Amino acid sequence: MRIFDCTTFYDENFILDVRFNVLDPFVDKFVICESAFSHSGKKKKFNFNIANFEKFKHKIIYLKIDHEPENLIYQTSANKNIKEDSSYARINAINRIAYQRNFINEGITDASDNDLIFYSDNDEIPNLDDAKLNTINNKLIFFKQKLFYYKFNLLCDRYEWYGTKACKKKDLINFEWLRNTKTKKYNFLRFDTFFSKTKYTDVKIINDGGWHFSQLKKIDDIYSKLTNSEDHQEFKETGKSISDIEDLVKRKVILYDHKAKSSEFKFGKEFKLQTIGLDKMPKYIQKNKEQFKEWIDV
Repeated sequence: MRIFDCTTFYDENFILDVRFNVLDPFVDKFVICESAFSHSGKKKKFNFNIANFEKFKHKIIYLKIDHEPENLIYQTSANKNIKEDSSYARINAINRIAYQRNFINEGITDASDNDLIFYSDNDEIPNLDDAKLNTINNKLIFFKQKLFYYKFNLLCDRYEWYGTKACKKKDLINFEWLRNTKTKKYNFLRFDTFFSKTKYTDVKIINDGGWHFSQLKKIDDIYSKLTNSEDHQEFKETGKSISDIEDLVKRKVILYDHKAKSSEFKFGKEFKLQTIGLDKMPKYIQKNKEQFKEWIDV
């Protein structure tokens, strides 16, 4: 059984290098998929350079998407042709994300039916130290992760994060399906699970499942990500500037409500972050704490 660790990429070289180093002892292939378009639809250059990851070059499969998906919503009128207005921005962002995720299938054609396929965003790093993957026979594996912002050890303690999910290749429908499966194990008596493509009973949850290191970036890079992400339109409506982002980081607070429903505005509240010890971090970070001192809160 081999492990294929799959993720999408925008420009996150720093956290991707951490990911490679943490997962290298366990992973056989790293599949990286990058698009020439941001989630907001802006044309961008390809930022991944395999030469920056020479140590892992023999394991990396790099995929490039040079076109937009076909299912974007276009609006036309007698006076103008509008590719995307604010009412369609989130829908189109979701469609772009789904297309990029599902394109990863091109990178696992060499995988066998019983190989394990992992999907995470690249800042969601599973903890495989004691996962004992060879003993797990469930259809789906979910990794219950801690959520961090700005620094490796600034914890958002109000929310458990299920970022990394895995299954055998023979059970994989597509990567968007894997990402969107409900993050709980349903009782086998639940009749609705027989017909659902998101609710499953045959699930293994890894409780100490890893880390989601969100926004470990310079201030202007955080701002750039927020203005090009899935929720870019909502963020723009806040009117926040780069200096506002800098203030949030200094005060160790986030502006995003992870518990808000999809129909609710997500940027209306502030939540305080908590500094925790490095003993809760990946061993690679603990061993290289001097190298990462800029990204450790004390």
